[in-house]
Amino acid sequence: MIRYFSFVILIILGIRVNGKAQDIKMEKEINKIWSNVEGDFSLVFYDLKEKKGFSIRPNEVYHAASTMKTAVMLEVFKQARAKKIKLNEMVTIKNEFTSIKDGSKFSLSIGDDSDEVVYKNIGKKMTIKDLVFYMMTVSSNLATNILIEKVGAEAIRKTLKENNIKGLNVMRGVEDIPAFRAGLNNTTTAEGLKELFIYVDKYPYKEDRKEMLDILKAQKFNEMIPALLPKNVQVAHKTGNVTGVEHDSGIVYLPNGQKYVLILLSKNLKDSKKGTQAFAEISKLIYDNFSAK
Repeated sequence: MIRYFSFVILIILGIRVNGKAQDIKMEKEINKIWSNVEGDFSLVFYDLKEKKGFSIRPNEVYHAASTMKTAVMLEVFKQARAKKIKLNEMVTIKNEFTSIKDGSKFSLSIGDDSDEVVYKNIGKKMTIKDLVFYMMTVSSNLATNILIEKVGAEAIRKTLKENNIKGLNVMRGVEDIPAFRAGLNNTTTAEGLKELFIYVDKYPYKEDRKEMLDILKAQKFNEMIPALLPKNVQVAHKTGNVTGVEHDSGIVYLPNGQKYVLILLSKNLKDSKKGTQAFAEISKLIYDNFSAK
């Protein structure tokens, strides 16, 4: 009876248990780490070789923040493969965009962005490939909006749907305030991002797959998933943050060839630094458990 009651409690908490005692123990330890943080979180772990894992609140909906940029990158490479665009195509850098809410014009502020290079090229031209690199590695919002305008948010959503990647909805670019006020936001779930990274990992065109993963491995913000891992462990990942939100999502590569997807999402954080640190500790816990097998 006690064992049954404990299982029910875990399900109520939103934890899918795979039946192994060590996984149940790890899930308890994850919750213990997060107990020092005021806010909500979701987690998905998935072993890409064994094709199994575990999750905590995998279908909880979150503001996607910059995690949606991985889907934008995927669409860019898809359209380049289809010869609709070229990665070395030069595009003019501009800073005026149209709101999906009312058609009004808006611009981005360099003070609210994490990149200077693209802003310095306003009025000049850059390649699509370079814009993808800055969008992913330093999370350039300006590059993101230019690329979404180029490939189309509807096309991104179509690609996600065609590949059965549910739970991730890319509606618009960044800093569209009228749309934000109307609740027209990019959203995601941990399960949706897991499916996205599984697809990137098995992307059918080897050259494109390698290029996307190399860009993800060049990520400049490494305070969460990679922070406490050994230096010889590679992580191909994309972070995201807005007020009260800290996310990290990607694939962890061990030196022995093993690899796994890890998605960490949070919201309603009172102290973002505490959330970031907790995710770094949770990532280390999962790595230690996985590498010990």
